Amino acid sequence: VQLQASGGGLVQVGGSLRLSCAASGGSFSRYFMAWFRQEPGKAREFVARINWSGGYSYYADSVKGRFTISRDNAKNTLYLQMNSLKPEDTAVYYCAAQISSSSPQYDYWGQGTQVTVSS
Repeated sequence: VQLQASGGGLVQVGGSLRLSCAASGGSFSRYFMAWFRQEPGKAREFVARINWSGGYSYYADSVKGRFTISRDNAKNTLYLQMNSLKPEDTAVYYCAAQISSSSPQYDYWGQGTQVTVSS
């Protein structure tokens, strides 16, 4: 499975961005999907997760109410709508696929897309 994240960029505080993650080579509709982010020198941080159908999602407290994770299984694409962006949201954002929801690990990772929020 290959994951290609895109949509990052430079945005001002309070602005919005929508990230996309295009999947190829696997059974996208069978995977739980998630977004993570990582700032330089810090550990990778969980952002949001969505089940295979899109009917269930879960968010880190730091983004709850501002970010929305969604997916389009017909297009093999995962999304992250980010609103009311803050400087602390600045990071490289990664998408990840999880084959088994009972396992804590994520099996496939995208290459990351940079999000920079300027004040």
